[in-house]
Amino acid sequence: MSTLIGTYECKMDIKGRLMFPSSFKKQLEDKLNKGFILKRSVFQRCLELFPLDEWEKTMNGVNQLNRFVKKNNDFIRRYTAGLKSIELDNVGRILVPKDLIKFADLKKNLVMTSAVNIIEIWDKELYEKSINDSEIDFVKLTEDVMGNTGDNVS
Repeated sequence: MSTLIGTYECKMDIKGRLMFPSSFKKQLEDKLNKGFILKRSVFQRCLELFPLDEWEKTMNGVNQLNRFVKKNNDFIRRYTAGLKSIELDNVGRILVPKDLIKFADLKKNLVMTSAVNIIEIWDKELYEKSINDSEIDFVKLTEDVMGNTGDNVS
């Protein structure tokens, strides 16, 4: 799969439905009919939307874990907690289940943003706080994460 690109503001209706951005539809057109997996993020208060083939790649790695090791079972249980299979309806919307709305504290105004091969779904205010967090020195973070690799990334 190629890298997804884009950040889009959306509105969620009272039933938890939101219109899937047309740009993401175009980027994922060969994967739309297979559906998605929607889950809680591990590190953030947002949701992660995996195209089904990306989810299967992730689960292939998880399935390599030895389930006779307690911490592996604990990880699997928490990582897969609240998983939902999601499909676009005939109008092009997705339905976010209430338990996931509560987890991510989603209100009416949302942001759907690409995160390499998945899409994150954020409450707009939480997203803005996350990307503008003054506690994080982005220059230092970039250097720490990308500056010490053997690959020249520009």
